[in-house]
Amino acid sequence: MRRFPAVFDLVPDQVAQVVQLAGLAPSPRNSQPWRFRVLPHVIELHAGPSHQLPADDPAAHDLRLACGAALLNLRLALAHAGVRPVVTLLPQLSSPSVLAEIRSGGHQRPDAEQIALYEAIPERRTQRRPLQPTAVAASTQHALRVAARAEGAWLHLVRTAEHDELAGLLRRLPADAEPAPLLAVLCTPGSGAKSELEAGQAWQRVWLTATARGLAATPLPLTEGQGIRDALSRLLGDAPHPQAWLLIGYGEPAPATPRRDPGELLIDAVPNSGHG
Repeated sequence: MRRFPAVFDLVPDQVAQVVQLAGLAPSPRNSQPWRFRVLPHVIELHAGPSHQLPADDPAAHDLRLACGAALLNLRLALAHAGVRPVVTLLPQLSSPSVLAEIRSGGHQRPDAEQIALYEAIPERRTQRRPLQPTAVAASTQHALRVAARAEGAWLHLVRTAEHDELAGLLRRLPADAEPAPLLAVLCTPGSGAKSELEAGQAWQRVWLTATARGLAATPLPLTEGQGIRDALSRLLGDAPHPQAWLLIGYGEPAPATPRRDPGELLIDAVPNSGHG
């Protein structure tokens, strides 16, 4: 296995664990489009251009959503290791391929919520079977909304009165997408690359919160492009920018998907790539 460098007073084995957990984030078709560059005082998050899916994601929306999810995992893993992560998204003075820089803001002890989310990282799965028709408690729905707000996003849980209006949109989603007790739309106040990275972190925090509470989820990123996002904006109002769907409910245990060895996620040189 590749030798990891030390950073933030963490020994190489701890750094390897942090990167491994970051790599357990969800991504379209399990493409795992993230790469990490570990320097003496910073960890850089890069998008691997060779793993982008141009036909499905020409604007790199889902790529940035996935990398944002990996960033949330990285933050939780660092917090669990006693490091308070300080994140800069799309740093202006770095290479165009850098999506985020993570530095140490000192030492910390993880709180109960961070511990619960950290423990949920390896348990999170993509549920590919229909979810059960069991109602999700109001307290859990509130916790999911709070999770989105913690990352500066908004989780809209679709009301029954909106189902008919959304039915046309649902027919445009993949044929194997099934209705669930909770149909959630994750929105951000703004749009663009930075908002997509923020949305990815919120998406993963909501998903880990659901996992920690015994729920399953099926992600439906808006890969069909701006048309669906515009239709959702008309339904929800002009202010929020829809970034992704989540179907949330109770389901059978799902198998884990194969993951790259954490050593494969490290890069030594900066790739020649833009933010997209």
